[in-house]
Amino acid sequence: MTAGRARWFTVIALTMGVSILVPTTATATTGDRGGGHGGGGGFSAGAPGAGDDYFPFAGNGGFDVSHYDLDLKYQPPAADPAPLVGRLDGRATITLTATQNLDQFNLDLRGMDVSAVSVNGQRSREIDPPAATATVRGAAYWQVQDDAARIWEVTIRPGQGIRKGQRATVVVEYGGPTTRPTDIEDALYGWVTTRDGAIVVGEPEGTMTWFPVSDHPTDKATYSFTITVPQGKTAVANGLQSRPAKTRAGWTTWYWEAPDPQASYLATATVGDFDLTSTRTRTGLPIVNAVDRDLTPANRATTDASLALQPDMIDFFSGRFGRYPFGSFGAIVDDDTVGYALETQTRPVYSLRAREGTVAHELAHQWFGDSVSPHRWADIWLNEGWATYATWLWTEHRGGQSAQASFDEVMGIDAADPFWTTVVADPGPKGLFVDAVYDRGAATLFALHEKIGDPAFRAGTRLWLQRYRNGDASTEDFQAVFEKASGQDLSAFFDTWVRTPVKPVQ
Repeated sequence: MTAGRARWFTVIALTMGVSILVPTTATATTGDRGGGHGGGGGFSAGAPGAGDDYFPFAGNGGFDVSHYDLDLKYQPPAADPAPLVGRLDGRATITLTATQNLDQFNLDLRGMDVSAVSVNGQRSREIDPPAATATVRGAAYWQVQDDAARIWEVTIRPGQGIRKGQRATVVVEYGGPTTRPTDIEDALYGWVTTRDGAIVVGEPEGTMTWFPVSDHPTDKATYSFTITVPQGKTAVANGLQSRPAKTRAGWTTWYWEAPDPQASYLATATVGDFDLTSTRTRTGLPIVNAVDRDLTPANRATTDASLALQPDMIDFFSGRFGRYPFGSFGAIVDDDTVGYALETQTRPVYSLRAREGTVAHELAHQWFGDSVSPHRWADIWLNEGWATYATWLWTEHRGGQSAQASFDEVMGIDAADPFWTTVVADPGPKGLFVDAVYDRGAATLFALHEKIGDPAFRAGTRLWLQRYRNGDASTEDFQAVFEKASGQDLSAFFDTWVRTPVKPVQ
């Protein structure tokens, strides 16, 4: 996460009549609160957002998280036809490193009540959100939950300032009812309560609905999950099981470990009535699939046939893009609908069924979106365009429609169609998932391949994935990589294809 930006946030007056206390410039300080860390040097509050124009209060400044250790207990809804309201209680142990001399910082948390906070073992007291001019003394925390302004923050003021480069352990205990939250486009996301558990999909900033987090793809971390659910339920997360599940007194605890850095929106802890199966690819890569036992026979047949192709897909994409970037793969297929699938890292989530093309799309995201994530949400076409383009390649490989024909379909859309009015490299917060981001994004990659040739395109792809592995990158970074690989100035190309709201002329 970037710290010390030239422009942070001014004091924001919330609709509930309180304010978030933050500095107005990167040089604003609150004095030396370093305590036993030695004197000298001003301390300041971290920004309450990562600086993303689309979601200004998602993510946080002043620190970089390296690990989340999540201990969750979940009670699903009682039974149909009761309301779909569950109960989630959690304890998040967060390991972070200060990127500035830090005396106050934020975490994102929506719809959950915090009951306890400690920093390096020192407990904080809860206070009401202070006025902008107030002086807060001693270890304290407060929450702001403003749905209208889309501001959901826990502000933490440790008893001692955290010096730049110093590691700290933050423990937050919290809990609350779970429902079916929605994003800025009113699509379901986050911890979505289902009749038999929960389907957990966090893009773009819905992970804050189930644990306190720096909820932006620029702050990647590793994860440990301890998830306790009623006996008979299965909890499935990223990575692999770190030890066998244990049952006691009517509750079963599941343990998962995700050792590769991942963006927060790619975390999952889905709960339901799943058949859990494990296999390996020919190279030994573990594949763990969780399939809902309540799928209809038709959806189960579609899912089984599609998931059986996972090893072949991994081989095919590895040949095109380089080695699969993580230590496992698999799927979670839930008999509930959120209206989409999501590339949750190592274990994509599908609702109702897993179709072949969708499995290929979500697998491709493991390279494009998961290993290399968007630097800002405006760069989402680098996720969705690549995954769509990769699906074109897979379909052609399987003897279906050629990539050329898929490209021609996109270019056959009339120039007057609203499809072409989306600026793919800046679609707006409500345009992240419109068709143009996917299809014009894929067409851009096809056209780039044709312009620079196959050797340069493959070299650029490998360089992109190597240079930014386990990190994040922007459209500008992408252009620079392919200019290096091709030896060409591609400014006009990218302006035409992703920065202009008109149909490209071929």
